Amino acid sequence: MGREKRWDDRLMLDQSGKVAIVTGAGSGLGFETVRTLAGKNAKVVMAVRNAARGREAAARIKKECPRADVDVMELDLADLSSVRKFAQDFTKRFSRLDLLINNAGVMVPPYGKTVDGFELQFGTNHLGHFALTVLLIDMLKNVSGSRIVTVSSGAHAFGVLDFDDLNWEKRRYNAWQAYGDSKLANLYFTRELQRRLDEEGSDALAVAAHPGWAATELQRHQWWVRLLNNFFAQPAGMGALPTLYAATAPDVHGSEYFGPDGKGQMRGYPVKVQSSKRSRDMVVACRLWEVSEEMTGIRW
Repeated sequence: MGREKRWDDRLMLDQSGKVAIVTGAGSGLGFETVRTLAGKNAKVVMAVRNAARGREAAARIKKECPRADVDVMELDLADLSSVRKFAQDFTKRFSRLDLLINNAGVMVPPYGKTVDGFELQFGTNHLGHFALTVLLIDMLKNVSGSRIVTVSSGAHAFGVLDFDDLNWEKRRYNAWQAYGDSKLANLYFTRELQRRLDEEGSDALAVAAHPGWAATELQRHQWWVRLLNNFFAQPAGMGALPTLYAATAPDVHGSEYFGPDGKGQMRGYPVKVQSSKRSRDMVVACRLWEVSEEMTGIRW
């Protein structure tokens, strides 16, 4: 892609009239995603685990852009009762949903479990967003051209789902492997979601994106990653561009995957990229969907 064609938020179309949800909106990629969408006149709901921090982030956005229309709503993706409550409250407060951006996540924490007993990374990064999306899917299907953007990672390439031990109760815990597994699950979810939308004749799009190597609070558990950020990482604002492209560009199609155009997809401007061969296995994608329904009790 030539430099003159490189996409950034200056090329983003006006988003007036659209309602968006961004999970993990209080910092990092999520904050930058909200800031940009609100700057383009979208109504944005900042879905955050910590409401006080969310309000602080919203105040920063409004100070920079006084006309920004942002709301803060509490959402803990590691607690399915919180996911259900968020979906119920959103449905009561809003009549439409154009964009659902599944951005929030945890990255290589020590072993832990969600409120519902799922391994923390798989439970938060995949199952929490799976549940949220399915609970809101009717609102999305009611808006022509709506989109669900799920943020994955280059780490999906070393993910391999072990359906006999998704919660890491039988194996010695490997935080990086579990992270890669959860990011692979994000891509399976996107593909199977698009298949189901197509089957129903919906024009909603399910797409995925990854930020490359971006400096965010997500890396707080890894001191050596924070150190390397000083040399290799791009700012969070650049890391958010693939998500924003997937959410708003007119030439996006279902199941596509976007990332940076630089070497190794580490940094740069958003382009369509290819995910791993494993991530395109629709048999596994379908199985994961069925297992996710069983684990969460939330069905299509």
